[in-house]
Amino acid sequence: MTKVLTDARSIRIKGRSFLALVLSPELPLDWWLGRLDDLAARSAGFFLGRPVVLDVADLEIDRAQLKGLIEELGKRNVRIMGIEGGRPSLFEPGMPPAMKGGRPAPDFEVPENEPAAESSKAAAEVASAAPVIREEVQPARATASIIVREPVRSGQSVIFPEGDVTVIGSVASGAEIIAGGSVHIYGTLRGRALAGSVGNASARIFCRKLEAELLAIDGVYKTAEDMAPGLRGQAVQLWLEGDSIMAERLN
Repeated sequence: MTKVLTDARSIRIKGRSFLALVLSPELPLDWWLGRLDDLAARSAGFFLGRPVVLDVADLEIDRAQLKGLIEELGKRNVRIMGIEGGRPSLFEPGMPPAMKGGRPAPDFEVPENEPAAESSKAAAEVASAAPVIREEVQPARATASIIVREPVRSGQSVIFPEGDVTVIGSVASGAEIIAGGSVHIYGTLRGRALAGSVGNASARIFCRKLEAELLAIDGVYKTAEDMAPGLRGQAVQLWLEGDSIMAERLN
């Protein structure tokens, strides 16, 4: 006899992966929040609408301090979806839930507000510093690619962790491209480009005209204020050497 195991009143539950950021605060918290404010000021909207996990595994704080930190982040429009690495005594009803089992991914180092120097070969080295922002994603092998055949407008995001992203057009300020592989922009790059987002250190960024708000390769970040002035408005390629991004003009 065949039995029906579901009916119209059943609830459908699905699994789905999302790209999340992990914030790892450091003591003293006032200093760390100041560094976070610096990043937000130099890359407006970076945290807007993004799921964020708070990693407190290496942070010696009590429940009151944790609640205060969450409140301070809320004032900055950073919404915490969960807390990782917290002791049971840190939690109480109404706080973001405890999370565990996240897969490690490359650290995103927030750059110091210092100018980058150009070398004799017209290359610029990108340095970076705390606070650390990690991207929690499931590693994937970048083998595929997609082509976006129109400009990417402000507020739009193109996220393709499986491989390369090519844009036949420009990327507006406030827009972003996130690729597991390389990013190719056949126009002006005014927004954000994040290549190698799932741990691909060989990924590169290519654009016909560099006016970017933020660039990243395999977790190493650079904001507009830290880019060499001689590279702005130029056709460039960027790649990673160790913990530094190198940039070179294209002929």
